[in-house]
Amino acid sequence: MNSAQIRSAEKALSVGTWLIVGGAMLFSILTVTPLMERHTPDGWKWTAPILPLVVDAAVVIVVRLDAVLARLGGHGGRWPIALRWMTGCMTLALNVADSALKKELVGVAVHAVAPLLLIVTAETGLAYRQAITAALTAQEAAQKAERAEREQAAAERREAEERRVREEREHAAQLVREQREHEAMLAREQTEREQAARREERERAEVRERAERETRERREREREQQQAERERLERQASERRERDRLEQEAAARREHAEQRERAARERAALLSGGPVNEKLPEDHARRIVHAAFGEGLPVRAAVELCGWSIGWVSTRYQEHRDHTAGRALEGASQ
Repeated sequence: MNSAQIRSAEKALSVGTWLIVGGAMLFSILTVTPLMERHTPDGWKWTAPILPLVVDAAVVIVVRLDAVLARLGGHGGRWPIALRWMTGCMTLALNVADSALKKELVGVAVHAVAPLLLIVTAETGLAYRQAITAALTAQEAAQKAERAEREQAAAERREAEERRVREEREHAAQLVREQREHEAMLAREQTEREQAARREERERAEVRERAERETRERREREREQQQAERERLERQASERRERDRLEQEAAARREHAEQRERAARERAALLSGGPVNEKLPEDHARRIVHAAFGEGLPVRAAVELCGWSIGWVSTRYQEHRDHTAGRALEGASQ
């Protein structure tokens, strides 16, 4: 039987035990409660179910803890046995007391069935659980022993295989060493011949190298002289280009200054006319507004100089501002 079957049997035992315990508890409460009511003072009859409940609770504790201890392979000692038998005897006495007082033997026998069944079930369940625990422990020990044997056999096989591989590797290494020694001897002989040939070749190479070195040194001197001459010519050309650039920048600055001076004179001439009482031609008015914008005059002053409306002059000022901002952005992007 495998461990799954053993656990299934243990589960069936547990379910059956609790069914018997539950049935016996219910039967005991229904049987003992009327007896307790008859022997309880008036006003306290509501306490009649307490005694059977307490006794049955002790039965539940005993059955549950016996199951746990049996599953763990432990033993609670004498007190659990005393409690188990004491609760069983109490349950039996309470169940048959009513029939015994009435001297009804059939009632005594009938009411003794559930308590006796509970007592025997508790003892039998404990024995079954102890036997199941022992069986599981023995099975686990056998499985561990079997696994240990398999692991030992596998380890022995691995050791034998490793020993065989090691011997083969050592034999192969011995063959390789012998082969290498033979090859080394041949290599030494070949090396001696090659060294003699290399010495002769080295001597001839030294002669060629000296000649080539002298040739390289002569060519290097010639290249250095040519490089120095090219650098001198490049410096002269660079100096000429720099002088030309400076002269061009100076000419451009002079031309720009002249243009600004002419523009200033033109603006001064346009703004020197003074206020007018009528609208000037549009082209002339545009030039006056442009001159006023360039000099930073307010819009009203430009209106007095050209005779046009404030709205028209403000529009021209805005166009000049937009144009100036666009040129500033274009210069910044460049």
